[in-house]
Amino acid sequence: MDGAPHPDTHNFKRRGVLFVLSSPSGAGKSTIARKLLASEPELSLSVSATTRAIRPGEQDGRDYHFVSLDRFREMVSAHEFLEWAHVFDQRYGTPRGPVEDMLAAGKDVLFDIDWQGAQQLHQIAGGDVVRVFILPPSMEELHKRLLNRNTDAIEVIDRRMARASNEISHWDGYDYVLVNDDVEQCYAKVRTILAAERLKRSRQTGLIGFIRKLRTPA
Repeated sequence: MDGAPHPDTHNFKRRGVLFVLSSPSGAGKSTIARKLLASEPELSLSVSATTRAIRPGEQDGRDYHFVSLDRFREMVSAHEFLEWAHVFDQRYGTPRGPVEDMLAAGKDVLFDIDWQGAQQLHQIAGGDVVRVFILPPSMEELHKRLLNRNTDAIEVIDRRMARASNEISHWDGYDYVLVNDDVEQCYAKVRTILAAERLKRSRQTGLIGFIRKLRTPA
């Protein structure tokens, strides 16, 4: 075994988890999100809409829904987003419809969003939301990771570093805070958090019937 949680053999019905991962750009949340999706069949990714340009290797509908600024504004006006934010001169938002469809199908939903989106989502969905913030081991290491990605110009990296300090200041708005010294260890902790949150009594909607059967005289 790889340390994965054991399955629930009673298979109680439960409410889905809206599982949020946030971090400064370059701290590792996207890598951890990919690993989590590969190992958790009951977890589906909420694909955000964005006005930024598509990058090499990205696919529309898989990584993001790439839309024009006018289309994004139309979606905001029509209340089609659960949350949205303005980041680095671009806009990002979570389409409402796909998330509601995944929850109706009994899926947990993973969100790769920033602190603004996490705050908005928590205001809407409350107890169904679990928020995890991932910190870099140091600002020097974060800068090195951004340089090694080789996807942004130096001036963009400088802006990301300046924004990182502000993002980190919102750490206390999260349920869990982890330091990503080692991606495998950090991923294992994130997976443990997801497993524990799925088992919370408040989410086990099928538990009441089981308890009633236990207490019914033979």
